[in-house]
Amino acid sequence: MNILKKSLIILLSIVSLSSNAATSYASSTQPDELIKSTSEKVLSALEQNKEKFGQQPEELQALVRDIILPHLDFRAMSKLALGKNWRKANDAQQERFVDAFKTMLIRTYSKSLTEYAGQEIKFLPYRPPEEGKRTVKVKTVINQANGPEIPIDYSLRIKDDVWKVYDIKIDGISLVTNYRNSFAADINRVGIDGLIDKLLAKSSDQTEKA
Repeated sequence: MNILKKSLIILLSIVSLSSNAATSYASSTQPDELIKSTSEKVLSALEQNKEKFGQQPEELQALVRDIILPHLDFRAMSKLALGKNWRKANDAQQERFVDAFKTMLIRTYSKSLTEYAGQEIKFLPYRPPEEGKRTVKVKTVINQANGPEIPIDYSLRIKDDVWKVYDIKIDGISLVTNYRNSFAADINRVGIDGLIDKLLAKSSDQTEKA
Protein backbone atom coordinates (compact mmCIF):
# COMPACT_ATOMS: atom_id res chain seq x y z
CA MET A 1 0.00 0.00 0.00
CA ASN A 2 1.32 3.46 -0.89
CA ILE A 3 1.64 5.35 2.40
CA LEU A 4 1.57 8.79 0.86
CA LYS A 5 -1.64 8.06 -1.05
CA LYS A 6 -3.26 6.69 2.12
CA SER A 7 -2.64 9.79 4.24
CA LEU A 8 -6.36 9.98 5.03
CA ILE A 9 -6.19 6.68 6.88
CA ILE A 10 -3.09 7.83 8.75
CA LEU A 11 -4.66 11.02 9.97
CA LEU A 12 -8.03 9.54 10.86
CA SER A 13 -6.22 6.86 12.82
CA ILE A 14 -4.14 9.41 14.70
CA VAL A 15 -7.13 11.42 15.81
CA SER A 16 -9.04 8.27 16.73
CA LEU A 17 -6.16 6.66 18.63
CA SER A 18 -7.20 5.44 22.07
CA SER A 19 -5.34 3.71 24.88
CA ASN A 20 -7.44 2.32 27.71
CA ALA A 21 -4.66 1.37 30.09
CA ALA A 22 -3.05 3.74 32.58
CA THR A 23 0.70 4.26 32.27
CA SER A 24 3.38 4.28 34.91
CA TYR A 25 3.83 8.00 34.33
CA ALA A 26 1.70 10.67 35.96
CA SER A 27 0.92 12.54 32.75
CA SER A 28 -1.46 15.45 33.14
CA THR A 29 -3.91 13.89 30.67
CA GLN A 30 -4.10 10.17 29.97
CA PRO A 31 -3.77 9.08 26.30
CA ASP A 32 -7.31 7.74 26.05
CA GLU A 33 -8.90 10.92 27.43
CA LEU A 34 -6.80 13.21 25.27
CA ILE A 35 -7.16 11.36 21.98
CA LYS A 36 -10.82 10.49 22.42
CA SER A 37 -11.63 14.16 22.86
CA THR A 38 -9.52 15.07 19.82
CA SER A 39 -11.19 12.40 17.72
CA GLU A 40 -14.67 13.58 18.58
CA LYS A 41 -13.84 17.19 17.76
CA VAL A 42 -12.24 16.44 14.41
CA LEU A 43 -14.78 13.91 13.14
CA SER A 44 -17.68 16.08 14.29
CA ALA A 45 -16.20 19.07 12.46
CA LEU A 46 -15.73 16.99 9.31
CA GLU A 47 -19.31 15.78 9.31
CA GLN A 48 -20.78 19.22 9.94
CA ASN A 49 -18.54 21.21 7.59
CA LYS A 50 -17.62 18.84 4.76
CA GLU A 51 -18.83 21.19 2.01
CA LYS A 52 -17.23 24.22 3.65
CA PHE A 53 -13.87 22.48 4.06
CA GLY A 54 -14.00 21.37 0.42
CA GLN A 55 -14.43 24.97 -0.72
CA GLN A 56 -12.14 26.57 1.88
CA PRO A 57 -9.12 24.27 2.42
CA GLU A 58 -7.46 26.84 4.66
CA GLU A 59 -10.21 26.25 7.22
CA LEU A 60 -9.45 22.53 7.30
CA GLN A 61 -5.73 23.25 7.57
CA ALA A 62 -6.50 25.41 10.60
CA LEU A 63 -8.49 22.53 12.11
CA VAL A 64 -5.57 20.15 11.64
CA ARG A 65 -3.08 22.69 12.97
CA ASP A 66 -5.11 23.58 16.07
CA ILE A 67 -6.49 20.21 17.12
CA ILE A 68 -4.20 17.49 15.78
CA LEU A 69 -0.69 18.96 15.66
CA PRO A 70 -0.31 19.23 19.44
CA HIS A 71 -0.38 15.41 19.59
CA LEU A 72 2.42 14.86 17.07
CA ASP A 73 6.13 15.12 17.87
CA PHE A 74 7.29 16.74 14.64
CA ARG A 75 10.87 17.21 15.76
CA ALA A 76 11.23 13.50 16.55
CA MET A 77 9.50 12.62 13.28
CA SER A 78 11.84 14.97 11.41
CA LYS A 79 14.93 13.38 12.98
CA LEU A 80 13.76 9.91 12.01
CA ALA A 81 12.76 11.03 8.52
CA LEU A 82 16.19 12.53 7.82
CA GLY A 83 18.17 9.76 9.55
CA LYS A 84 21.93 10.37 9.45
CA ASN A 85 21.35 13.56 7.44
CA TRP A 86 19.79 15.20 10.50
CA ARG A 87 23.17 15.26 12.24
CA LYS A 88 24.81 16.69 9.12
CA ALA A 89 22.39 19.63 9.03
CA ASN A 90 23.16 22.76 11.02
CA ASP A 91 20.69 24.20 13.54
CA ALA A 92 19.10 26.59 11.05
CA GLN A 93 18.64 23.84 8.47
CA GLN A 94 17.10 21.55 11.09
CA GLU A 95 14.57 24.17 12.08
CA ARG A 96 13.74 24.98 8.45
CA PHE A 97 13.27 21.30 7.69
CA VAL A 98 10.94 20.74 10.67
CA ASP A 99 8.79 23.68 9.56
CA ALA A 100 8.75 22.60 5.89
CA PHE A 101 7.99 18.97 6.76
CA LYS A 102 5.19 20.03 9.08
CA THR A 103 3.66 22.35 6.49
CA MET A 104 3.76 19.66 3.82
CA LEU A 105 2.05 17.11 6.06
CA ILE A 106 -0.60 19.58 7.22
CA ARG A 107 -1.62 20.41 3.66
CA THR A 108 -1.41 16.83 2.41
CA TYR A 109 -3.53 15.45 5.25
CA SER A 110 -5.98 18.36 5.22
CA LYS A 111 -6.76 17.73 1.58
CA SER A 112 -7.20 14.01 2.22
CA LEU A 113 -9.60 14.61 5.10
CA THR A 114 -12.18 15.98 2.69
CA GLU A 115 -12.54 12.38 1.48
CA TYR A 116 -13.55 11.00 4.87
CA ALA A 117 -16.15 8.27 4.39
CA GLY A 118 -16.79 6.88 7.87
CA GLN A 119 -14.00 4.31 8.12
CA GLU A 120 -14.10 2.37 11.40
CA ILE A 121 -11.18 1.65 13.70
CA LYS A 122 -10.71 -1.47 15.83
CA PHE A 123 -8.34 -1.33 18.79
CA LEU A 124 -6.23 -4.38 19.53
CA PRO A 125 -5.20 -5.41 23.08
CA TYR A 126 -2.99 -2.72 24.56
CA ARG A 127 0.27 -3.40 26.40
CA PRO A 128 1.36 -0.52 28.67
CA PRO A 129 5.06 0.39 28.74
CA GLU A 130 7.38 -1.46 31.08
CA GLU A 131 8.57 0.33 34.19
CA GLY A 132 11.01 3.08 33.26
CA LYS A 133 10.29 2.90 29.56
CA ARG A 134 9.15 6.13 27.97
CA THR A 135 7.78 4.76 24.69
CA VAL A 136 4.78 2.62 23.88
CA LYS A 137 3.10 1.05 20.86
CA VAL A 138 -0.62 1.06 20.20
CA LYS A 139 -2.02 -1.31 17.57
CA THR A 140 -5.21 -0.76 15.61
CA VAL A 141 -6.92 -2.04 12.48
CA ILE A 142 -8.81 0.06 9.95
CA ASN A 143 -12.02 -1.58 8.70
CA GLN A 144 -12.84 -0.54 5.13
CA ALA A 145 -16.23 -1.08 3.57
CA ASN A 146 -14.79 -2.06 0.20
CA GLY A 147 -11.36 -3.39 0.99
CA PRO A 148 -9.19 -5.48 3.31
CA GLU A 149 -8.43 -4.53 6.89
CA ILE A 150 -5.36 -2.35 7.27
CA PRO A 151 -3.18 -2.73 10.40
CA ILE A 152 -1.93 0.56 11.83
CA ASP A 153 0.70 0.59 14.60
CA TYR A 154 1.63 3.76 16.48
CA SER A 155 4.81 4.61 18.33
CA LEU A 156 4.36 7.17 21.09
CA ARG A 157 6.72 8.62 23.63
CA ILE A 158 6.18 10.72 26.72
CA LYS A 159 8.00 14.04 26.92
CA ASP A 160 7.39 16.80 29.43
CA ASP A 161 4.56 14.70 30.88
CA VAL A 162 2.71 14.43 27.55
CA TRP A 163 2.28 11.47 25.19
CA LYS A 164 2.89 12.21 21.50
CA VAL A 165 3.02 10.19 18.28
CA TYR A 166 6.44 10.03 16.62
CA ASP A 167 5.97 7.25 14.05
CA ILE A 168 3.22 5.23 12.39
CA LYS A 169 3.42 1.86 10.65
CA ILE A 170 0.87 0.95 7.99
CA ASP A 171 0.88 -2.68 6.88
CA GLY A 172 4.28 -2.94 8.58
CA ILE A 173 5.75 0.03 6.69
CA SER A 174 7.00 2.98 8.74
CA LEU A 175 5.82 6.43 7.71
CA VAL A 176 9.10 8.08 8.64
CA THR A 177 11.19 5.35 7.01
CA ASN A 178 9.17 5.77 3.83
CA TYR A 179 9.97 9.48 3.83
CA ARG A 180 13.60 8.83 4.82
CA ASN A 181 14.31 6.87 1.65
CA SER A 182 12.81 9.61 -0.53
CA PHE A 183 14.50 12.44 1.36
CA ALA A 184 17.92 10.74 1.26
CA ALA A 185 17.71 10.50 -2.53
CA ASP A 186 16.80 14.19 -2.78
CA ILE A 187 19.63 15.22 -0.44
CA ASN A 188 22.13 13.27 -2.54
CA ARG A 189 21.00 15.23 -5.59
CA VAL A 190 20.34 18.75 -4.29
CA GLY A 191 21.46 18.86 -0.65
CA ILE A 192 19.44 19.57 2.49
CA ASP A 193 18.56 23.12 1.41
CA GLY A 194 17.38 21.83 -1.95
CA LEU A 195 15.16 19.28 -0.19
CA ILE A 196 13.66 21.97 2.03
CA ASP A 197 12.95 24.15 -1.00
CA LYS A 198 11.31 21.19 -2.72
CA LEU A 199 9.02 20.54 0.28
CA LEU A 200 8.03 24.20 0.45
CA ALA A 201 7.34 24.27 -3.29
CA LYS A 202 5.24 21.12 -3.03
CA SER A 203 3.20 22.64 -0.21
CA SER A 204 2.66 25.80 -2.25
CA ASP A 205 1.56 23.73 -5.25
CA GLN A 206 -0.93 21.79 -3.11
CA THR A 207 -2.41 25.08 -1.88
CA GLU A 208 -2.82 26.41 -5.42
CA LYS A 209 -4.57 23.21 -6.56
CA ALA A 210 -6.88 22.97 -3.53
